Amino acid sequence: MPQTLLHDLLLILAGGLFAALICRWLQISMLIGYLLVGVLLGQGVLNLISDTEHQLETFAEAGVFLLLFSIGLEFSLGDLRRLGSKLLIGGGVQMGLVAVPLALGLARTDLSWQASILIGSAVAFSSTVLVFKALSELGQTETPHGTRAVGILLFQDAALIPLLLLVPLLTGSGEVAGLFDYVQLAVSSLLFVAGIVGLRFVLAQWLIPMLVRFRSPELVTLFTIVSLGTVILVAYMIGLPPAVGAFAAGLIFNGNRWTEQVESLVLPFRETFTAIFFVSLGLILDPQVWLDAPIVMTAMLVTVILWKAAAATVALRLTGLPLRHALGMGVGLAHVGEFAFVLVLLGYEAGVVSSTEYQRIVSCAFGSLILTPPLLSAGLRMTDRTEISESGEPLRDTSPWASSLATVIGAGPVGQQIASQLETMGHDVCLIDFSPINLHPFALQGFRTITGDATETGVLKLARVQDCRMVVVCVPEDETAMHTVRAIRELNNKASVLVRCRYQSYVKKLLGVGADRAISEETEVSSALLAALVH
Repeated sequence: MPQTLLHDLLLILAGGLFAALICRWLQISMLIGYLLVGVLLGQGVLNLISDTEHQLETFAEAGVFLLLFSIGLEFSLGDLRRLGSKLLIGGGVQMGLVAVPLALGLARTDLSWQASILIGSAVAFSSTVLVFKALSELGQTETPHGTRAVGILLFQDAALIPLLLLVPLLTGSGEVAGLFDYVQLAVSSLLFVAGIVGLRFVLAQWLIPMLVRFRSPELVTLFTIVSLGTVILVAYMIGLPPAVGAFAAGLIFNGNRWTEQVESLVLPFRETFTAIFFVSLGLILDPQVWLDAPIVMTAMLVTVILWKAAAATVALRLTGLPLRHALGMGVGLAHVGEFAFVLVLLGYEAGVVSSTEYQRIVSCAFGSLILTPPLLSAGLRMTDRTEISESGEPLRDTSPWASSLATVIGAGPVGQQIASQLETMGHDVCLIDFSPINLHPFALQGFRTITGDATETGVLKLARVQDCRMVVVCVPEDETAMHTVRAIRELNNKASVLVRCRYQSYVKKLLGVGADRAISEETEVSSALLAALVH
């Protein structure tokens, strides 16, 4: 490996790490930090990385593939069926109101029709990662505005595939593709889809049960990487974008007994290559674009935000959401998402989008992502989750909801069992955990879920711990449990606080900081073993 490539990669990863730390501290999306660090390291500012030989593009493409693979892995057909008309109406109207007028408007300029379609479609995307993360952290994924926003985002994820399939037809030469090209694309796509359906069945019915017998994580990793590479290569060989193959590979592994294990194994690689991809995009981005035409770029950014907010508001209103809540969530969707970068980059590499057009679109999308945290916060403040029910009727203040409220902190195996039992006892349960993967199955079942650190009073307030009758702490570290109990008692002195701890030596400490009862795993295991020896 050339020294320059190793040097550039180390700078990118170090910059990505620094950006991730700062973004976690500021509680904003790491994607924004990656892009900013890329701009800082690039030719426009410090000029520490030039990549004149385009060697980093390989790693950036690997980031795209793993990002799309993970999206396919998490893509839920059950969610699509459950959302039904909300998904079709909300998603279709939102994308149509953004993509069609924008494409028609751009086609009237000196842009080609291919570039107009691609840019219009790209701008229609919002960030699934940012919006879903914000809704999950605030426990609003199952609210009326939350479910409708998720429906729009899922529709966009599904719409990405046909858009990627159209990229090979957008040659950038200005010539209309012939009928044979469309027929060939349609036949290749249908055969590819049929092959994916068949592989998904074979994998779930035969291959995974056979490989599970070996009980080897290394085998899982190797088989996943080989399968991902093979599907990407097949897609490329039949004339489809390799990105389609990455998404399809995710769908193959979706919905079987290996899904969670594959996701946990791929996640570290995905985050690393995602950092490389977005930092690389920042390297390409030239701040001089804003300095050369500040009025034009500002007008573009404001127009995109206002137009996307209006389109999302109309779409959400058509799904039956009250105007105020539709407007608030519409503001939250008024940005350009990460898939826009993927589409525009493919168009740029294919010659559909010129360098100037690419720089302007990426700069505009980058600006909208910078503004996303305050816009999303302002929008969600307009959608008070206690004001309306799913039917749109106001909720009464006399509801017994608060009197039966319970919170479970830690959604591991023990916490999950406790949450299920409390729910069957009639409690309205909220789960708090660091991992959205642990919380996702419960969010789908209607539980309120919040992603965050339960030692912070802000997170506990989102769960309404101050109103709870019962709080159960099931975190794996005893020191963390102590800090959590202290934070709980700062908000609520009346709730019954139960704690699972690992070591007997912490029982008195937990009782001392406010726990009503602390159950030690060490003691329970010892008692169980002694009982087994006696019998």
